Amino acid sequence: MNLQQLFPHMIISKDMKKESGIAQLVLRLALGSIFVISVMDRFGWLGIPGSSGVSWGDWKHFIDYTNTLLPFASRPIANFIGLLTTVAETAFGICLIIGLKTKQIALGAAMLTLCFGLCMAIFVSIGAPFSYPVFVFTGSGLLLSGVNRYRLSIDDYLKKK
Repeated sequence: MNLQQLFPHMIISKDMKKESGIAQLVLRLALGSIFVISVMDRFGWLGIPGSSGVSWGDWKHFIDYTNTLLPFASRPIANFIGLLTTVAETAFGICLIIGLKTKQIALGAAMLTLCFGLCMAIFVSIGAPFSYPVFVFTGSGLLLSGVNRYRLSIDDYLKKK
């Protein structure tokens, strides 16, 4: 049984399966915002460490947590990895919000959050990545990477040119 048989009153075209319209936009904005807000947190722009809604509050606390997720890494290596992830998350966030290279960025975001989630599960606790929706972010990135058209995006604008 297909969708047309289940919902005979709906007109379902082949294009509807390829484009998700508003859903991809909401998902892009939400996932992109999560990355940007996370970066803002590690620079203390959301408040000081220990404030309500603040995970790190400064670079030191962020690197401490990075070292928790990578206990085999020295402090300088944790700093370097923290810097790399911060650059990646900033780029992912901005590109997802504006819709630039969305397919590739979404796949990169999925891989990054999968790595975070696995490190959290292995080195913190199995429940840690589920306390934050880390694997939801991974799934979101994978879903976005499979979309054919990103409406209201730079990608869509450039494709039309």
